[in-house]
Amino acid sequence: MGITSATRHKPSGDDETTTQPHLPQGTGRQRAATQGTDLQRERILQAAAQLFAAQGYANTTMAQIVRALGVTKPFVYYYFRDKQEIFETLSWRPAVDCFTALDFAATDPRRASEKVIDGIERLIRATITHHPVAFFPYREPQVYRPEYIAAQKKLAHHFYDLLCPLLEEARRDGDLDFAETKITALAACSLPGFLYSWYRPGGRLSIDEVVAELTKLAGRVIGLQAKN
Repeated sequence: MGITSATRHKPSGDDETTTQPHLPQGTGRQRAATQGTDLQRERILQAAAQLFAAQGYANTTMAQIVRALGVTKPFVYYYFRDKQEIFETLSWRPAVDCFTALDFAATDPRRASEKVIDGIERLIRATITHHPVAFFPYREPQVYRPEYIAAQKKLAHHFYDLLCPLLEEARRDGDLDFAETKITALAACSLPGFLYSWYRPGGRLSIDEVVAELTKLAGRVIGLQAKN
């Protein structure tokens, strides 16, 4: 999301909050990642993302993914257990980027209201940047395993556990004006959630313009006070 001069803390890959939900190891699957295997995984993910976006999860088969890549089925199964694992892997990346949008460094000196606005802007930008895979959970929530849903909910709780105290601090500072903290937080962050129903790349507004407009609207929801 929006880049500032403040340093943003990026959770480490083995952070308990952001680790991808456990996926069972299948026979013959990749055991250790290398630069080469990572590139091959990316090829598979990108091909699958296009198919899932165009025709949905149920109508996409492993055979179609294999055909789009011009490889054999064992090649794909070496990297992924099945179609569901590919779908969840694609979905997990935007989930982490969106729900760690408020993970600022403990030494970040900015006012609470600045962090709130920056975090919401990051959330919106991450949602758009990860188009179309960021919208998969809205379009086909029935696909995910209970373990995946639980992990994503944990990420979301992490985000709101940071946002709500920041909102209340900013209100005490006189920078925001709202009544119910949780309702205000949910309302402001629901704006990017509705992007899946109307956002299309290449529209009249650029990505930066869409992000700026939605961030401005979120500011109104949380009662951002005009500077004198």
